[in-house]
Amino acid sequence: MSARPSVPRVGFVSLGCPKATRDSELILTRLRAEGYAVVPSYDQADLVVVNTCGFIDAAVEESLDAIGEALAENGRVVVTGCLGAKGDTVRQAHPDVLAVTGPHALDEVMAAVHAHLPPTHEPFTSLVPPQGVRLTPRHYAYLKISEGCNHRCSFCIIPSLRGDLVSRPFGEVMREAETLVEAGVKELLIIAQDTSAYGVDLKYRPEIWRGRAVRTRIQDLAAALGELGVWVRLHYVYPYPHVDDLIPLMAEGRLLPYLDVPLQHASPRILKVMRRPADAEDALARIRAWRSVCPDLTLRSTFIVGFPGETEADFEATLEFLKEARLDRVGCFAYSPVEGAAANALAEPVPEEVKEERRARFMTLQAEISGARLREKVGCTITVLVDEVMEEGAVARSPADAPEIDGQVYIEQARDLRVGDLCRVEVTAAGEHDLWAERAGRWRGNT
Repeated sequence: MSARPSVPRVGFVSLGCPKATRDSELILTRLRAEGYAVVPSYDQADLVVVNTCGFIDAAVEESLDAIGEALAENGRVVVTGCLGAKGDTVRQAHPDVLAVTGPHALDEVMAAVHAHLPPTHEPFTSLVPPQGVRLTPRHYAYLKISEGCNHRCSFCIIPSLRGDLVSRPFGEVMREAETLVEAGVKELLIIAQDTSAYGVDLKYRPEIWRGRAVRTRIQDLAAALGELGVWVRLHYVYPYPHVDDLIPLMAEGRLLPYLDVPLQHASPRILKVMRRPADAEDALARIRAWRSVCPDLTLRSTFIVGFPGETEADFEATLEFLKEARLDRVGCFAYSPVEGAAANALAEPVPEEVKEERRARFMTLQAEISGARLREKVGCTITVLVDEVMEEGAVARSPADAPEIDGQVYIEQARDLRVGDLCRVEVTAAGEHDLWAERAGRWRGNT
């Protein structure tokens, strides 16, 4: 009898945003399906795949460092992801990499792996679960509904990295969602470059889903996802008028009352230079209307300070917007030039010390707003999803908290809880970002 062939072993490094994480999961699923073993260390691997980020300079540096480390520790490296779209940058820094592919390039990555580490079919190691390989915990998962973006914001190079909007077919998205729920997922995090534009490229193509007519658009997709009986959280939602149609679904409990809306600035002049598709006055009016329909709505956003040409008056306009909008969760970034972005050619760059001073003022104000919003919840009873159970208690998230980017809820005396449980708690204290709570009544577990 001939010797059984050894299983080819691949190491994997995943960097970047949730959309990159989802790309990593798809690559890992294909690797496992084709009989590759995925190993946790460089010395165990026959080859290493590095999925990179290339959006801002700090991410580029982190990705190049990760590639360099993989080369030093293993020597055989395939590069993919957003930085891979800048092949010259990767090759110049690390000429010894085996191959470089761009983002959302599953077939190209696998072709590179096949070329340098051919698969050995072994049915026992080729089997993968129906939901594929995931990098997130069992109880939540990212669900990507489209790739690319049709906007041309002056500070962003995503369209040059990932291309124009390409929406996934309605039925394909729903089948993946159902498979994830059947595998035990309690929360679906809906992601895309521009979630609310879903279906535009397909001209809102009609389909039949569960015996009824639907259209390939975010309103119909959100409604269908809301029937699966799990938390559904929407990320990267531009505030287009049709987003108004989603708010009643949140008020009815079919979607989490949570919107991640990347507003970026409040000065009309800066928004125009940024080439953003909205303005602050419209955003404030829309926020007021949304909260009138769904008072429990949590709003998360991101802003950029120190954009080229930003004056103190422009910055003050953003602070005034924060005071008016009272957003729940906000991230703020000091503007950083991105290679290939149109904004690099703009005049009047803001000095670094001014950028950092403005960012600090912004975050001080937002911390006050966030703390005040959270203190309103003290004494309320809310449902939370348990992420971690320890000797001293449990760490959970409320509907207002997306994993890894928002706050947490700390629960005392929770040893009998399990990860993935949905638990009712009474909020006892609040900080600037987190809540503390104690158990309240019965909870819904995994069974």
